[in-house]
Amino acid sequence: MLNNIIKSVFGSSNDRYIKSVRKVIAQVNALEPQIQALTDAELQDQTVKLRALVDKGASLDEILPEAFATVREASVRVFGMRHFDVQLIGGLVLHRGEIAEMRTGEGKTLMATLAVYLNALEGKGVHVVTVNDYLARRDAAEMGKLYNWLGLTVGVIVPGMPEEYKRDAYNADITYGTNNEFGFDYLRDNMKHERSAMAQRPFNFAIVDEVDSILIDEARTPLIISGPTEDKSELYVALDQVAREIPVEWLDIDEKVKRVQLTEDGLEQVEQLLIEKELLATDNLYDVENTQVVHHLDQALVANFARKRDTDYIVKDGKVVIIDEFTGRMMDGRRWSNGLHQAVEAKEGVRIEPENQTLASITFQNYFRMYPKLSGMTGTAATEAAEFWDIYKVGVVEIPTNLPVARIDEEDEFYKNIADKFGAIAKAIKEKQEIGQPVLVGTVSIEKSELLSQYLDKEGVTHSVLNARFHEQEARIVAQAGRFGAVTIATNMAGRGTDIQLGGNIEYRILDELADMPEGPERDEAIARIKAEVAAEKDRVRAAGGLFVLGTERHESRRIDNQLRGRSGRQGDPGLSRFYLCLEDDLLRIFGPDTLFSKMMKSNLADGEAIGSKWLSKAIETAQKKVESRNYDMRKQVVEYDDVMNDQRKVVYEQRSEIMDSEAVDDVVLDMRHDTINAIVGTACPPGSYPEQWDVTGLKTRAEEVLGFNPPIDDWLAEDEVEPELIEERLRELTDAMMDEKIAASDPAIWRIVEKDVLLRQLDHHWKEHLATLDALRQVIWMRGIAQKQPINEYKQEAFALFETMLETLREEVTKILFRSELRVEQPSMQALPDLPDFLTGHIDPFTGMDNSADGDGSELRPELFGTLAGSPRAATGPGGANTDNPYANLDISRNAPCPCGSGNKYKHCHGAVGAPQNV
Repeated sequence: MLNNIIKSVFGSSNDRYIKSVRKVIAQVNALEPQIQALTDAELQDQTVKLRALVDKGASLDEILPEAFATVREASVRVFGMRHFDVQLIGGLVLHRGEIAEMRTGEGKTLMATLAVYLNALEGKGVHVVTVNDYLARRDAAEMGKLYNWLGLTVGVIVPGMPEEYKRDAYNADITYGTNNEFGFDYLRDNMKHERSAMAQRPFNFAIVDEVDSILIDEARTPLIISGPTEDKSELYVALDQVAREIPVEWLDIDEKVKRVQLTEDGLEQVEQLLIEKELLATDNLYDVENTQVVHHLDQALVANFARKRDTDYIVKDGKVVIIDEFTGRMMDGRRWSNGLHQAVEAKEGVRIEPENQTLASITFQNYFRMYPKLSGMTGTAATEAAEFWDIYKVGVVEIPTNLPVARIDEEDEFYKNIADKFGAIAKAIKEKQEIGQPVLVGTVSIEKSELLSQYLDKEGVTHSVLNARFHEQEARIVAQAGRFGAVTIATNMAGRGTDIQLGGNIEYRILDELADMPEGPERDEAIARIKAEVAAEKDRVRAAGGLFVLGTERHESRRIDNQLRGRSGRQGDPGLSRFYLCLEDDLLRIFGPDTLFSKMMKSNLADGEAIGSKWLSKAIETAQKKVESRNYDMRKQVVEYDDVMNDQRKVVYEQRSEIMDSEAVDDVVLDMRHDTINAIVGTACPPGSYPEQWDVTGLKTRAEEVLGFNPPIDDWLAEDEVEPELIEERLRELTDAMMDEKIAASDPAIWRIVEKDVLLRQLDHHWKEHLATLDALRQVIWMRGIAQKQPINEYKQEAFALFETMLETLREEVTKILFRSELRVEQPSMQALPDLPDFLTGHIDPFTGMDNSADGDGSELRPELFGTLAGSPRAATGPGGANTDNPYANLDISRNAPCPCGSGNKYKHCHGAVGAPQNV
């Protein structure tokens, strides 16, 4: 009560913030007449002028009013669109490294151009991060017209892009791409052995579009680059058969986290079952020899009892394809980790692919925290403001709308079961279609979309169904969801980033209807006709009540519900929103209190009858808050564990960078050799011990094993008052002399290259093994909680000890390889090199194995895209514009990369194959 009184008098903190920045906006507006008076050439010269000021030491804040005024006027001349004052406020918020919450339809994409242009003037690069490849390409192409007009270069990053074009894109003033691709490029760069091969520049400034989706929803799962391991298909199949024989009574199933465990009784029964099938190495299920069997049995149980076909995955073309839980999109090429995907493949009877081993990983939290300045924009962020600040140290600012919101948000309607609910939804949609009011229906899964489609078919309702499978296609359909009488069913994230305009989208209608019509008077007349039709249709839709947004059930997060609601009521348009719920909805079934709904609805509600109540809506909101809190705890836990690895990752990656930048690493190799010798002697001759206590045999064995020769240790020990330090010193002197002799006998320049290569390869190998060890540790460390210990603290201690062991092993291996190797110069073999392994990119939860990847597969790539969007002078035919039988012969394309022709096949199986069809 007191807070409300204070807010009414002084305004909220957000209101005061908006009020404070209006002074800066007034400065921008004051410059508008001056900027409008400039010719096109003079306006374009503003970029050169402003850059010169920055080079002379002017801060970005000092040139902000003039830069914003320049972009606003340039937008008028290029697009015919002038930034509203609220967009200027949003641009200022982005520049200050905060999150701008701006309602759908208020022009976030155009707003971002202000902050992007201003920060690009420094020449350090600005990254604009989107949720999918289609939006990255679309925004880079559309907004690139403005940036190019002002003299800035624009790049776009898409999967499967040739490395040389990717480097060009990152070197552009502004680079568009998906969160996944930016993160994977960072990991890939830190797996390369030459600095010149790395694509990314040092981080500077990032603007994240749909920031809540990227930094909250997808941040539950790290990015992982992995490679294949040994094939264990027979074991997966055998354990799947065992899982099918296990009754539900033996299991403890947790639907919230999709975890399945055996009960005590079940353990005994399953142990006997495995013994009968001769799958155990010993008679005790939990002997160390049976660890692999237990692990894969657990995954088989999860696959059979917690992963549902057509909800968590689908089977397409003989492959198990993951469905993203947030977007409903198919994740082609993505796989669950830790054997879960193989378990599902065994369950479905399709070909089982080998497991993958982690080669590199990072969470979105730790990736985006590397940017010195980070900002974002979305229509819904306020509910997660605390998490944005806790994790990323960025605040959320609610930007006022340009026009008052006229949408009506009605109370939820509750039904007894799904059949009653969907029947009511179908009737409501039919009523709206009859009066011409467009309807956008939000569902939570592909399964629910298809079920509702069947109900609408029975009612004779014409409709479109979007399962969020194809970004470009869904954008076109969603863009026309505001047409008179249109009914569009979409999963929660389908078409996100596309503005729904009442009466239809003029741009898409022109693309669809006039694609083959040449430029000329006839086309101009057709465009004028389309514009007139859209304007007339918009008036009819407004009269019918605007866009009706219908939610078929509540999502776990209030924010996702608000995203759906926000699709209606853009720019002061009328609109309506309503959610339909029932007792069988996942949210109510799993998280709602049992007695609250069941007593009221089962006993007092007739079939087909609905009830609406603020009290029930409040109870739903409480359930959502519980889920949001649980999800935040899960994300926080991922960050806490990755923070431990991140400290180690920084050390390893910094060391790699230093090695790559060094012309010679002989000093590093020397230190490693000396440290290894000290460790060998220190183990055999512990400090403070007597000579008779020393392990002389072990010392000689280890010296022979690592150094490859027998040093005269017995002679040294025969001397009076010999100390471990003296043995270390003599061993160091002896090995240094032998190494100097070896280098002198060969080519020292080549030897330096060998040292560098061995050091990098061994570092990568041991880091990969260390990651696998940490993955295994993370999955079992929770058991320390049984002993009343904090698992995260135990993990930190164990991880630190493992890292020390890794470094010690690395030093020893590098010493062993270099000391025992001989340098031979041979003629290169003409034999073809074997194919490199197919590295897989995934976005995988370290605790549950769930994959949340959302980037494309690169199948829509065209070579001309790389040259035009990246601001590259190269033609589509490659450097120099050579024209060969293979149109991609001059491009630096990996044999395992997708072919640029768009066939979806690998390059080596398409245009890169011998005798492949050319000029397709």
